[in-house]
Amino acid sequence: MSALCAARALLRVYAAGAAVLLLQLLRRLRGAPPEPVLPPRPDRVAIVTGGTDGIGFATARRLAQLGMHVIIAGNNDHKAQNVVRQIQEEALNKKVEFIFCDLASLASIRNFVQQFKAKGLPLHVLVNNAGVMMVPERTTADGFEEHFGLNYLGHFLLTNLLLDTLRASGSPGQAARVVTVSSATHYVGELDMADLQGRQHYSSHGAYAQSKLALVLFTYHLQSLLTAWGSPVTANAVDPGVVDTDLYKHVFWATGPLKRLLAWLFFKTPEEGARTSVFAAAAPGLEGVGGRYLFEQAETRSLGRSYDRALQRELWARSCAMAGVPDVTPTSP
Repeated sequence: MSALCAARALLRVYAAGAAVLLLQLLRRLRGAPPEPVLPPRPDRVAIVTGGTDGIGFATARRLAQLGMHVIIAGNNDHKAQNVVRQIQEEALNKKVEFIFCDLASLASIRNFVQQFKAKGLPLHVLVNNAGVMMVPERTTADGFEEHFGLNYLGHFLLTNLLLDTLRASGSPGQAARVVTVSSATHYVGELDMADLQGRQHYSSHGAYAQSKLALVLFTYHLQSLLTAWGSPVTANAVDPGVVDTDLYKHVFWATGPLKRLLAWLFFKTPEEGARTSVFAAAAPGLEGVGGRYLFEQAETRSLGRSYDRALQRELWARSCAMAGVPDVTPTSP
């Protein structure tokens, strides 16, 4: 049964990926729209997770080009200083720095937040970008399945610990923004509340899709809380498309000649993949707009099940217990 479940998850994920690749090819043949023009944002402070590589690097660089003070949160110490220097030089912006944060460790996330808050900076943009994809079965430092623990739960904790700073930094007409990177694979994700860690049967494809669906559910519930509090903070989920990055090293076909032959035609570059994240972080047209799923810089409907408020609420409560943070959702009368 487990082999059948794994095969089913694999086929569903690759079908979703193939659909996006076809859409990207058609857009490329028609002539992709130009990168949106965004106003300078020199007064804004942003955190980008996974900002040393791929989409995260492209996102951090573009936000720095807009004049933002960018803090890269990542676990690649060896690469960090070169990345910071490169972005500073290319963006002509010295306000770029790195703080170590291993999203696979709840203790490391708490330490990162402590270091960031010690700087006394506001926080206007949080881009939850980092992730792993289809890795072999393994666990985080806290014993969580890695896709769920790093992609989802790490960002869940990070966002919760930074919510007070985000709420204090936003203002009417100038809301702080939480941007969370999901993926089209969320459409084929199946959230098994009885087995979130995949211990009954593990599928790297199913675990990845589940983590991306969890991020959408998290975004919607977070926005409902922010709205109820009247907080000047918005939360949106973004879909970067299929992007040519090192994440595909665990995908059996993508490291071979086929990917090298076709990537230029079907795949987005990291810069193209970052556009929707940057749009969500800085576009004036999204001022005060939250609870959206964005693809190609436009609102798109996510999986129908992702709008299930009871499921959003249940996942949030479970996540609070796992991450060790209080559940601030108001109880129903």
